Amino acid sequence: MKLTKTVLLATAVAATLNAAAQEATIRKNLSERIPQLQKIDEVTKSPMPGLFEVRVNGTEIFYTDAKGNFLIEGHLIDTQQRRNLTEERVDKLTAISFYALPVKDAFTIVRGNGKRQLAVFEDPNCGYCKRFEQDLQKVDNVTIHMFLYPILSADSNDKSKHIWCAKDKGKVWQDWMVRDQLPAVATCDTAAIARNLEIGRKYKITGTPTLIFVDGSRVPGAISTAEVEKHLTAAKN
Repeated sequence: MKLTKTVLLATAVAATLNAAAQEATIRKNLSERIPQLQKIDEVTKSPMPGLFEVRVNGTEIFYTDAKGNFLIEGHLIDTQQRRNLTEERVDKLTAISFYALPVKDAFTIVRGNGKRQLAVFEDPNCGYCKRFEQDLQKVDNVTIHMFLYPILSADSNDKSKHIWCAKDKGKVWQDWMVRDQLPAVATCDTAAIARNLEIGRKYKITGTPTLIFVDGSRVPGAISTAEVEKHLTAAKN
């Protein structure tokens, strides 16, 4: 029994050393041959035998062999289960803790009983956001935490400030996004908007609208009412 444990331990140690050597080889060869990969965040085995995942810049995924002689940029698909493994991995890496979001820097719109929750990052000059807001009007029994995220232009920042400083932020926001009524000029402390831009950079929110659900999943882009309902239901379960 003792011999068996010793053999198992030796095998485990050897496997660990071999994995470390493989990772070191991959890091060395890729960083020397491809300057853009000098800062590799992580090297791990992928679900496909012989293929290694190389993660850079937080959420960018590449694949390589055990020696770093070849580099693959693209999606790894499990054809048996019909799953996009790369997409699932990126979704996991970009997941945001919903309850860690600084909702004090957002304004809230409540519809119906407000039991379901959704956070949205939007630019007031975003055409896709305006289309999305039209559909969002049809979603009931939800609390929407709206983060002003002016990334398109200086005018986006101006409009965001006027909306943030309005007495009824939610109304002024919807008047503009749904009814094309320009927000009145208003002034106040707008540091929250700067903080929104910071948190957006932290979580790599690069487009609007970006939706975040209570399970941490995010959806970039304007989606239909049916899709919003689907994600709200899935996040609740």
